[in-house]
Amino acid sequence: MSADILSAPLAVPAPPRLGPVGANLICLLSMLVWAAGLPAADLVIGLVPPLQLTALRCLLAGSVLVALWALVEGPRAVLDAPWLRGLCVGGVAIGLASVFLIIAQAATDAVTVAVISATMPVIGIALECLLDGRRFSARLGIGLALSLAGGVLAYAASLGALTFGIGALAALISILAYTWGSRATVTMLPGLTPLGRSAITVAGAAVCALVLAGGQIALGTPWPDLGAFGWREIGGLFAFSVGSLAISQLLWIVSVGSLGIGAASLHMNAVPFYVMLIVFLLGGAWNWPQAGGAAVVVLGVIIAQSRPRRES
Repeated sequence: MSADILSAPLAVPAPPRLGPVGANLICLLSMLVWAAGLPAADLVIGLVPPLQLTALRCLLAGSVLVALWALVEGPRAVLDAPWLRGLCVGGVAIGLASVFLIIAQAATDAVTVAVISATMPVIGIALECLLDGRRFSARLGIGLALSLAGGVLAYAASLGALTFGIGALAALISILAYTWGSRATVTMLPGLTPLGRSAITVAGAAVCALVLAGGQIALGTPWPDLGAFGWREIGGLFAFSVGSLAISQLLWIVSVGSLGIGAASLHMNAVPFYVMLIVFLLGGAWNWPQAGGAAVVVLGVIIAQSRPRRES
């Protein structure tokens, strides 16, 4: 009997599309969870080479998501999934994007990477216009402009430090890869639930990162010093992996499935405010430019998703 149950196809109904309010709240929560993992990352970034840290992070997050997927939807749902396609999408969406982000951070500075990351809504909306036939309206344009302005305003005091070159190009490629991959996760894996989509693509990112990290070790990069890890560092690693990647990515894919990549990506430009808010709650200073930038982003999100009032 148990063998018959395991071999029978498991019918998991597709979740209903969320309404605008629910989808935007899920997207906001995704950004908050992602931002909350950044302080935890500081506990481990100096202990593990960046590419190896990316591989370890993706491996932990992917393992948790795949295990949760099998638990919720059954082993057959996992075994019957389009793994080759999912691994390829995940390798580009998260794996390749992470590698180019590391290159960008090494060749430039955090301000330059953050300001270039503010272009994600432009890329997301451009993809929808080119590939999905979305009409570019005045409201969408105003919302997009406000989101960009809010993202840049968050770093207004540091704009003089902007540098362009290989690092900036790598940052742009990273954003392109992640934006395309987020859209592809929804459009190219239509038969999977958000949990399945997230699990299979994060697993793909883990495979990509492990191959690259293994190649780096073969070329002479030392292994991480595991002796430097205590319970505090292990906790930070799990928060950075399971929280800031696994849970955040799942919430992100849920919101992209309901809002589309263009509208969801508008939320990205409020992340500096969330990071600042978390640091403030932990005893740091309040940053008014970042708070103002977040308010402008929220206004942009509302305008971009608003619909013209029908005349009666």
